[in-house]
Amino acid sequence: MIELFDDPREDKKSDRPAPQSLVKFRQIYQDALAGAGEEKNNAQRAKGKFTARERLSYLLDQDSFFEIKSLVESNCHDFGVADKHIKGDGVITGFGRINGRPVAIFAQDFPQLGGSLGLAHAKKIADIMDKALEAKIPVIGLLDSGGARIQEGVESLNGYGEIFYRNVKASGKIPQISVILGPCAGGAAYSPALTDFIFMVEGISHMFITGPGAVKAATGEEVDFDTLGGSRPHSEKSGVCHFVAKSEQDCFRQVRELLSFLPQNNEEKAPSETTTDIVDRPVHVLERVCEMDPKKAFRIHHVIWRLADDYGFFEIHQNFAKNVVTGFIRLGGEVVGVIANNPACLGGALDSDASDKAARFIRFLNAFNIPILTLVDTGGYLPGVAQEHGGIIRHGAKLLYAYAEATVPKVTLVLRKAYGGAYIAMGSKYLRGDFNFAFPSAEIAVMGPRGAVEILYSRDLKKETDEQKKEELKQKMTQDYSDKFAAPYQAASNGSIDEIIEPAEARSKIINALRILKNKRDPKQHCQCNTGNIPL
Repeated sequence: MIELFDDPREDKKSDRPAPQSLVKFRQIYQDALAGAGEEKNNAQRAKGKFTARERLSYLLDQDSFFEIKSLVESNCHDFGVADKHIKGDGVITGFGRINGRPVAIFAQDFPQLGGSLGLAHAKKIADIMDKALEAKIPVIGLLDSGGARIQEGVESLNGYGEIFYRNVKASGKIPQISVILGPCAGGAAYSPALTDFIFMVEGISHMFITGPGAVKAATGEEVDFDTLGGSRPHSEKSGVCHFVAKSEQDCFRQVRELLSFLPQNNEEKAPSETTTDIVDRPVHVLERVCEMDPKKAFRIHHVIWRLADDYGFFEIHQNFAKNVVTGFIRLGGEVVGVIANNPACLGGALDSDASDKAARFIRFLNAFNIPILTLVDTGGYLPGVAQEHGGIIRHGAKLLYAYAEATVPKVTLVLRKAYGGAYIAMGSKYLRGDFNFAFPSAEIAVMGPRGAVEILYSRDLKKETDEQKKEELKQKMTQDYSDKFAAPYQAASNGSIDEIIEPAEARSKIINALRILKNKRDPKQHCQCNTGNIPL
């Protein structure tokens, strides 16, 4: 019998030569770590981009990355792909920690075959997504890819199908985050669109189904990469992108901050934080809202900041559909999702884009057990031929559906105006708002008092021929109508509003309401019927 160990208490490096099997393994592993080699990695850096491994080191907690499937290679035998023996097949997969909490992650390596997706590449991503769903932890994709690997033909397309299927399977169960750090072309763009949040970096991130060359060939339009699919058009026009960063480091900081607001899965609640900001801190500045003309514009951010713990607000979709503001705050240390009309843009009116933006965020909050705070200051749905023909009825209905479907705690505060269908849509009592509050300045009615008077008293106004007297009469009628039908007291008297509150007490009222509702539902019961966070 061979004694393998002299003393079981000793465990130190031996001076003996390493076994040949270890020497071979270490060389193969070092080749895998080197990726495409220093020359191609330097070419990546010359474009102002990090390598895949550098990105992982910036995003994850120090020394927390645990890699798997590092030696996977392509089985493709055509065009010399297999002969290159590319370890990892252009994507790094594994697990790590962010803010001390586990995540699953994959990072495409552009210097290796342009980060293109072949079948082995796709299987690695699919495997890490499966493991993330089993472990009930978020999955993050760092995407930098030219798209499907044409050398592998339809198999590469099948690989995308495997990933799309898992995106849908995991939707609403674990947070999915896509970080675009280079090209994301063709079928590659659809996987991020199925995830919950998309990050892009100015100057280096591009998403499109067909590139500039294909666009010119098909339509004759000449367009560059940034104009077609850069961070600006996708964050401002298409709404595909939720966050834009100035640099990769800034992007990773934003990802880490976003995750600090999210639970690990749909069976948990979002992480609490201690705060020195007292619950009953009076917010006297909100009394100014009561003094303002309902038609006067102001940024709703000022209200959100003053309500939030330590004045902190993490905004989502900042550059898209600015007439509605969405994001995360903490109230009494607990995470809350905010949906707010923004009078500084379109008077806070709801249009198609704003409805889509708010509805999808509400569905995310509902999937992941995050309470909803709605701040209302809207004159209604945006009128116009373009809106009607653009499907405002269809898009607006998504917002109604999202609020009615949500079973998380819902608290609504009407600041100034809440007219017509938009009043109903913005978390009203009849879409099952749990606590609905209003400031004394609130106007809740079918339409604005002046417009209502012009319809209801049109004959009386026509009889008055003197324009000055007609205007004075109209003002008196408007005030009378407002006092009788639009003031919040009628809504409070019939139960549409639970309470009219002092603006200075808004923070404490909202926090106390949310604390009452903290056990409103059993998350495990909810997850059994969870249908996912479908892109709207």
